Amino acid sequence: QVQLVESGGGLVQAGGSLRLSCAASERTFSSYAMGWFRQAPGKEREFVAAISWSGGITYYADSVKGRFTISRDNAKNTGYLQMNSLKPEDTAVYYCAAAVRLNTIRTMTPDYWGQGTQVTVSA
Repeated sequence: QVQLVESGGGLVQAGGSLRLSCAASERTFSSYAMGWFRQAPGKEREFVAAISWSGGITYYADSVKGRFTISRDNAKNTGYLQMNSLKPEDTAVYYCAAAVRLNTIRTMTPDYWGQGTQVTVSA
């Protein structure tokens, strides 16, 4: 069982930046793909970004491509989402997730979910 804890959310003005972290409870985190999702009020949860266990493969939603960067530090059992040029429409609860298979993150069916962290972008 992998437990994931997100941090780094908060309130930021449009155009600003935030870095989210996802700390995993298990050393085996390095063998899991991981990803980030978000859910805005009244909307369905959506895929944001994913990264392979090695960090060598990444995927992004079109809405964040060029602004967000997903990365990981397996030595620290931690994943990250660097968010730049934030827009009000990025406001949502952001969730990290881990999966044995990268494709299950892209299809929004990961093995483990974090509890989420709120990101609010003011205009």
